[in-house]
Amino acid sequence: MGLKYIEPIKSIVLLLLVSLSVLFTLAIWNYSPNYEPMEKLQTVDISISEKKTIDEIIKPYKIITNLKDQILGSTHTEKIDRILTEMNTWDLSDLELVRQDMNKFDFAQILRQPSQMTFYFTGEVPMQVYDNVLLVDDINIPEASFNRLIIDWSQSTQAPVIHLLSEMSGLHYQMQVTLPNKTSFLRNVVDVGQSFDEYTEIDRGNAPFLAVPKDPITAMGKTYYQEEIKPLRFRDALFSDPNAVRRNQVDSTHEEYGDDHAFMNIDTEIKRLNYVMPAVESQDFMLPSELLLNTIDFINEHGGWTDEFRYAYMNPYSRYVRFQLYVDGLPVFSDQSGMSEITETWGDDRVFKYIRPYYTLDVEIEQEQKKLELPSGVEVAKALRESEELDFDMIEEITPGYYMIHDIDDELIILQPCWYYLIKDNWLRFTPEELQGGGMIGLE
Repeated sequence: MGLKYIEPIKSIVLLLLVSLSVLFTLAIWNYSPNYEPMEKLQTVDISISEKKTIDEIIKPYKIITNLKDQILGSTHTEKIDRILTEMNTWDLSDLELVRQDMNKFDFAQILRQPSQMTFYFTGEVPMQVYDNVLLVDDINIPEASFNRLIIDWSQSTQAPVIHLLSEMSGLHYQMQVTLPNKTSFLRNVVDVGQSFDEYTEIDRGNAPFLAVPKDPITAMGKTYYQEEIKPLRFRDALFSDPNAVRRNQVDSTHEEYGDDHAFMNIDTEIKRLNYVMPAVESQDFMLPSELLLNTIDFINEHGGWTDEFRYAYMNPYSRYVRFQLYVDGLPVFSDQSGMSEITETWGDDRVFKYIRPYYTLDVEIEQEQKKLELPSGVEVAKALRESEELDFDMIEEITPGYYMIHDIDDELIILQPCWYYLIKDNWLRFTPEELQGGGMIGLE
């Protein structure tokens, strides 16, 4: 063999090497290892309590009926629910903007009109959210809110009209009502409204319309056993991977759970948790309807409505929403933040901050019930008017409620009936001795 055969041999060898390389590459690409199937991970049941619907969460705390020469009112849940159930059968249409520059005097004039019923909501309710409660035949519902809803039947020959008023923005909308059964309307709305307790208007010139119970109120003091919901259930509900969560005992009454993204502080003495995910914090304005629906959905996802909590307040600029505890139709307030309320601050696409109690009102101790007689709303208004420590015209509302006393040693929740008044989004407890609030229930 001479040198003349060396080059052809080299070419053949190179071709073989390239061919082998291609075959190995194809084999690697198409190779599927025969792994044993992985055991499916067990899912954790994170439903702490039952989910709730929009109409259970967004409810008026009071209804006032204006007749020709009489004002009647009620906070009774059964009567309010009966009226709302009837309203759910109506067809509403022709939503239109009446005015957008109303002042307090204009509102007072409308609220004083006879032959109508006014629903009072503590927070501004987005129309696009309440559309889940009422049957509104309109695809172009605006991104607007209201805190007063009026059923007006003053035109006896025509169907009722619904007015939606916002004291915050000065907006006034109205809708036409189509009744499926007028007799049912008279029985379940008008007649129920005429069975309310007697109220009276407090004369305050051009200040907002204010009506309070005319007679003393008999209310029951209540005592409940406090049932603790295990914090581990909230850990499983709020963290994406509960197994990756680390627990740290801070001191005798505080624990902390956390992973690389969020942490949850637990106050084991008063049974309150504070969950925060710092990375999703947002300072951007959020549409009120979107904000409220997101915060409600978030609590529904883990069944967080452990007692009767109702929507109470929202600030779309700080993305903050508050839900208030209610018992027998009355709001419950506490000197300790987060004990009688659930608050959320919404971040980018998920909750940023979540503060709430992790107890529930268990069995009521009937032998601890105490019947108490509260002064009339008229007497409370008179005392507040005479106080030198506040401007009476600044008071937006006067209503009965419950003051929460937490008996830590015996694990009891004591609810004491009393009067509250509202000034600049803060509820203050009326104390006849000092005429001062028992701690301001602040809003962000």
